[in-house]
Amino acid sequence: MDINDLRGLSTAFLMITFISLCFWAYSSKRKETFDEAANLPFADDELNQHTLREEGRND
Repeated sequence: MDINDLRGLSTAFLMITFISLCFWAYSSKRKETFDEAANLPFADDELNQHTLREEGRND
């Protein structure tokens, strides 16, 4: 086994890893989790608006 065999095996391993990661990221099982994570930046705004309403300020 020479260096070119090792390079070929590492390329195949990385390609399989990349394809697996793409399937994992776009699977329908993960959609709900990713949608929730995508809305996290807006959760702070909702909490801030709720707090302002409780304190009687409405900016």
